[in-house]
Amino acid sequence: MPKSTKSKRRAHLTGSCQCGKIHFSVESETPVPFMFCFCSICRKTGGAAFGSNIMGIRATLKIAKGKRALRSYHARIREPRKATVVSKAERWFCVACGAHLYLTDDRWPDGVWPNVSAIDTPLPEPKRPISIMTRYKPSWVPDWMLAHGETHPRYPKQSIAAWHEQEGWPVTVRP
Repeated sequence: MPKSTKSKRRAHLTGSCQCGKIHFSVESETPVPFMFCFCSICRKTGGAAFGSNIMGIRATLKIAKGKRALRSYHARIREPRKATVVSKAERWFCVACGAHLYLTDDRWPDGVWPNVSAIDTPLPEPKRPISIMTRYKPSWVPDWMLAHGETHPRYPKQSIAAWHEQEGWPVTVRP
């Protein structure tokens, strides 16, 4: 049975890059940053031990400042013994400071995935975080970082929207 939805509703989120050239906003029904990704794309584009995205509603994405400073990048997906593949997703960055802001993917045209490090609005704390793509976790990342909840060597079966619904968040937009 889902938890109460009394305080769980669509959130208006604002975000920006580190240098302040770009400011954006987006509405999100799934604002809890519960999924920590250890893939090399998230780690290297975010400059951290892991990345974390939330999901927003693409139709509500507004660039309030700095549209000319936005650039996109298609990451390279590299796996042992396989040919490198160019990702269809676009990762959007600030051209001045390099901050990763959000991801779009036309295969899921209703969604946008803001990088939580770019969000300025306080976000809800995840009660049960999940670590994904742990097979790509570098050896220097201590195992205690994975001890907080479920771990998945690749992607979990449960989507960001399904996780939020299970936690009592009303979700109407699915990419």
